[in-house]
Amino acid sequence: MSSISVIGLDIAKHVFQIHGIDESGAIVVRRQLRRGQMLGYFAKLPPCLIGLEACATGHHWGRELRALGHDVRLIPPQYVKPYVKRNKTDAADAEAICEAVTRPSMHFVGIKSAEQQAVMALHRTRDLLVRQRTMAINALRGHMAEFGVVEVQGIAGAERLVAVLADGSDDRIPPLARRVLAVLVEQLRGAMARIDALEREMKAWHKASDVSRRLAMIPGVGPVTATALAATVPDASVFSSGRQFAAWLGLTPRQYSTGGKPRLGGISKRGDGYLRRLLMTGATAALRRSKQTRARPWVQALLKRRPPKVVAVALANKTARTAWALMKTGEAYRAPTPAAG
Repeated sequence: MSSISVIGLDIAKHVFQIHGIDESGAIVVRRQLRRGQMLGYFAKLPPCLIGLEACATGHHWGRELRALGHDVRLIPPQYVKPYVKRNKTDAADAEAICEAVTRPSMHFVGIKSAEQQAVMALHRTRDLLVRQRTMAINALRGHMAEFGVVEVQGIAGAERLVAVLADGSDDRIPPLARRVLAVLVEQLRGAMARIDALEREMKAWHKASDVSRRLAMIPGVGPVTATALAATVPDASVFSSGRQFAAWLGLTPRQYSTGGKPRLGGISKRGDGYLRRLLMTGATAALRRSKQTRARPWVQALLKRRPPKVVAVALANKTARTAWALMKTGEAYRAPTPAAG
C-alpha cells in the first residue's frame, strides 16, 4: 500500500473520520476512528500533512498531533465548505478537508497553546459575567421603576437603587418586592465580585506577557484588548499584511463588485466579533480623547467629513493594523512624529 501523504480529518465528539491520499492523489485510507483510538493510530503513521477544521477541540487535536511529528494545519470551516461534494456526510467533509489543505492559496489558522486557550477562557467567562451583570441591573431598574423609583443607566444608578432597597424607612417599595429584589441585588454583587477577581487574573497575565505589554502601548488598547489579541493570534505571520488582519476582523468594507464597477458597503463584520467589539470600544474612547487633545491630525480631518462612528471604524482598523505589525516584528510601539510646520 502507498504511504499516506495528506490526511483530511473530520473531528467530532466521539467518532472521527479520516480521508488519506498518497503523493499522486490516490485515496489510500478512508475510515472512522473512536476518540480513544486517535493518538494510537496517528503515532504509528510516518509524519504527514494533516488538515482539520478550526472548530471546537480543533486546537487541542492540533497540539496533540503536532507533538507526534505531523504537520497540522487548521482551516476555517467556511473555506472547506466549497469543496464538499453533494450531500454533507462525515466522509464528504473529511475528503473536502483533504482537498482544501493542499490548495496553495488556502488561509490557515494558527494553533493556540494551552496557555493561550486558558486566557481565552478567562475572557469568555468575564464576558459572560458582564452580560449577567447587565441583565441584573436592567431587571432591577425595570422593577424599581414600577414603584416610581427611577435612576440613570449604569452601575452608578444601580448602586443608588440598591441604597433605596437597603433603606427600610422608604415606604415606596412593598415588603414583598423588597425581599424579592434582594435576590437580584445578591446576584449583582456576586457577579461584580467575580468580574473583579477575573480582571485581577487578566492583569497578572498581562504583566507577565511581553506581547500583551507591547500591544497595550497602542492608544485605545488596554489590558483587556491587549490580552485578547495576544491570546487569539498565536502567529501573526499567518496574515500577509495588517490590511488582511483588519479584513479578518471584519473592519473593512463589504465588497460587491462586478463588471469593473467597485461597490463598497459597510464593514463586513466577519471574523472574531469579540476582538472587533473590543477594538471598536477602544477606538471610540481614543476618539473622544483625540477631540480634547487635538492629537492625530488625520482623525481630526476625517471628523470634519464623516460621522463619528465611521471615523471610529477607521481608527479601529488602524489600531488592528498597528497591532499586527507589533506582533509580527516584535517591536515596541512608536508614536507618530508630528509633521513639521
